[in-house]
Amino acid sequence: MDLFSYQARESQQKMAPLAARMRPQSLDELFGQEEIVGKGKLLRRAIESDQLSSIILYGPPGTGKTTIAQIVAGHTQSYFRTLNAVTAGVVDIRQVVEEAKNRQTMYNQRTVLFIDEIHRFNKAQQDALLPHVESGLMILIGATTENPFFEVNAALLSRSQVFSLSPLTETDLKRVAERALADRERGLGHFPVKIDEAALDHLVRYADGDARRLLNALELAVLSTDPGEDGMIRITLETAVESIQRRAVRYDKSGDQHYDTISAFIKSIRGSDPHAALFWLARMIDAGEDPRFIARRLVISASEDIGNADPQALQVAVAAFQAIELIGMPEGRIVLAQAVTYLASAPKSNASYMGINEALSAIRSGQSIEIPVHLRDAHYKGAEQLGHGKGYLYPHNFPGNFVEQEYLPQELSGTIFYRPTANGYEKRIREHLLAIRKLTD
Repeated sequence: MDLFSYQARESQQKMAPLAARMRPQSLDELFGQEEIVGKGKLLRRAIESDQLSSIILYGPPGTGKTTIAQIVAGHTQSYFRTLNAVTAGVVDIRQVVEEAKNRQTMYNQRTVLFIDEIHRFNKAQQDALLPHVESGLMILIGATTENPFFEVNAALLSRSQVFSLSPLTETDLKRVAERALADRERGLGHFPVKIDEAALDHLVRYADGDARRLLNALELAVLSTDPGEDGMIRITLETAVESIQRRAVRYDKSGDQHYDTISAFIKSIRGSDPHAALFWLARMIDAGEDPRFIARRLVISASEDIGNADPQALQVAVAAFQAIELIGMPEGRIVLAQAVTYLASAPKSNASYMGINEALSAIRSGQSIEIPVHLRDAHYKGAEQLGHGKGYLYPHNFPGNFVEQEYLPQELSGTIFYRPTANGYEKRIREHLLAIRKLTD
């Protein structure tokens, strides 16, 4: 590297955003992710011993995916190459492959290829990587904010180990901020900064586990605040609020956040927690989820989780779905909130849901099942000669409009599919079913 190139790189480094300048340069500088890069953990051992195999790093923004890749670059004896899936195509991949082949032939040196945002590669681009990852020509490090089990080819996944990175804790984020404020070479240590505890707490809370977001806000707060009469730059809560605006909800309408949120939502309703159910509803509404999708899930929950414990629940859910179709959003949130709180507060029973599952299992068991003769239709031509309907007892001709007789096929005689609970209205159903049978004892 010549003098001018070195000076250009140094200048670029100084002009880089704080988040880039403060990027950890070793695993010891990396805060968070102890479960995957902590002392003695598999990924850390592989990096430190330069024995890394292909990996996929999956997690929200600002959790250290690119940082881990750059730390690998600093530890490995292999040639380290980077591509960004936003700008790279199949031609770029082919060029990297050819370079890797030449490097292996001439210098017996393997290539580690880091692909940022690998989920943006289409199937053809991912397929172009596959044979070279499989042959060991290249070690792949893929980074993605999207669930790789949705976005990365199964064949590529099977040849890689997936590591899931978690959002940084508030404790980790505070350590990140404090290090940036103290570092005089790469951070803000050369500024006379005093940050109020409430201001730091606000920045940490609104960073939402994202170290990059936190450092960007901290840098903005420091650079945009004039020193006081004592020469100190004081970051107050008001300054912090201005520096980090409303955080975007991490939510993807086709990936794991979508499924995880609706799962938490339905489980909160099932668990009779209207407060949690409203919170997850708000999360989906704020993220722009289709309200009809939410309403459809409410209709399902009304029958699956509440059933006959409160038959009114299904009517409420269906009415909510119809109301959403009629009025749309944003007023539809009021309708959804009413339905959600009703369902979450209602008594619960899955007896009818479990009953139909058991009945379907019996149907699909493979055994030949005949409809009992006395239950067959006796009204069509020739049915009487065949004996259809013979022996059938008409319930309305008996006390209580009930008479004991077999309605199941002979092969399933005595099978119980519906087991009403003692919850809500279903308790009355249970008592009624027990009472009418006692009349025949």
